[in-house]
Amino acid sequence: MAETSYDVIVIGGGPGGYVAAIRAAQLGLKTAVVEKKHLGGICLNWGCIPTKALLRSAEVYHYMEHAKDYGLTVEKIGFDIAAVVKRSRGVASQLATGVGFLLKKNKVDVIWGSATLTAPGKLKVVASENAPKGALGGGDYQSKNIIVATGARPRVLPGIEPDKKLIWTYFEAMVPEKMPKSLLVMGSGAIGIEFASFYKTMGADVTVVEVLPQILAVEDEEIAAHARKRFEKQGMKILSGAKVNGVTKQADSVTVHVEDAKGAKQDFTVERMISAVGVVGNVDGLGLEAVGVKIERGIVVTDGFGRTNVPGVWAIGDVAGAPMLAHKAEHEGVICVETIKGLHTHPLDKGKIPGCTYCVPQIASVGLTEKKAKELGREIRVGRFPFIGNGKAIALGEPEGLVKTIFDKNTGELLGAHMVGAEVTELIQGFVVAMNLETTEQELIETIFPHPTLSETMHESVLDAYGRVIHT
Repeated sequence: MAETSYDVIVIGGGPGGYVAAIRAAQLGLKTAVVEKKHLGGICLNWGCIPTKALLRSAEVYHYMEHAKDYGLTVEKIGFDIAAVVKRSRGVASQLATGVGFLLKKNKVDVIWGSATLTAPGKLKVVASENAPKGALGGGDYQSKNIIVATGARPRVLPGIEPDKKLIWTYFEAMVPEKMPKSLLVMGSGAIGIEFASFYKTMGADVTVVEVLPQILAVEDEEIAAHARKRFEKQGMKILSGAKVNGVTKQADSVTVHVEDAKGAKQDFTVERMISAVGVVGNVDGLGLEAVGVKIERGIVVTDGFGRTNVPGVWAIGDVAGAPMLAHKAEHEGVICVETIKGLHTHPLDKGKIPGCTYCVPQIASVGLTEKKAKELGREIRVGRFPFIGNGKAIALGEPEGLVKTIFDKNTGELLGAHMVGAEVTELIQGFVVAMNLETTEQELIETIFPHPTLSETMHESVLDAYGRVIHT
């Protein structure tokens, strides 16, 4: 029988879990990962990666439709949704296979099954039906440290439960058998807006319903307003401050009953509906309560290092709370494992975690919004720079966008950065690095940005905050 005692066992092979396992192995800890279905977790298989593949197809299709704007001629424009989905699934499969290779390379055991804590340091695993031949599976395992990295699943609202046919979660939305002519998206967070953007670009009539007054609620108000105008200009219908009261299903369509903040009611009959009202942590069936792990509102309570209240039991990623982002989970995993090893570590600073939404236009941000900074009583300087003043943006045919920076008026500390426009998800890291290094406005002003690049908008936004902007 295979060895069943480890230094670290990670429950869940998603971004947080497999990164934690690899780092643990690098540090000389005997490590295993328990995974019941997919290495790479939701992110690689049904989230971050395959959605970006879909959005890339939509982006190329958009450029084909607007080829004449670039002096080009394209005939017989069209798409094969089955081929689009197949490409997306292929990208996900390739990366999931890569995760398996990395775990094997780092000598991390993979135990295929569902794990339950029976006591601190002890697990019972029920083997998965899809376990590879000859792989580790069901049985009793023990470990000095158990890291819960089980991720999250779509939130379900009573009476509007997804049925996989008419009402979709992101699982079904990623693999449509046919392109719906009309679609209603309930929820305007990153998941909802990305799917709304994909289906709208591919030709569907899209309506978004958001219960809060602002779409993309975690973003800066000004950035969210700019994005909304762009979405509506594309033909997307957006109802904010509105709620879905219920649905009525037909054979191949669904009527969605919507009520706005003033009580006015509307019905929308669409071919398909996507429920994107957030996610909830996967804490059920793990035996956490039985061993005394503290859970609040469906989330495992941890400190900034991944510790729970039970010695030897740790938690990272979505199951440990917001922001529920893959890169947050990965960073948390490294912090957690290095703490286990006894290295000098830093607690997770949620104020420096960037957020990215890959719609058209893209949105990216880090740190405090203008509203939040004011609520905290900070005296601030705010800089803005529009893409229309940037040579590279105009050359790309992407002149609509905005970069906004927020500084402490007294110290020059960069408090937040918010961006909307082409490729801003690739630009935001510059501000993340600056914040992590505690860079001042003077250092950013003195930094030389290459020309012509979109990154120059970042520099100009800083200059604008201090009355030195050049190109507006």
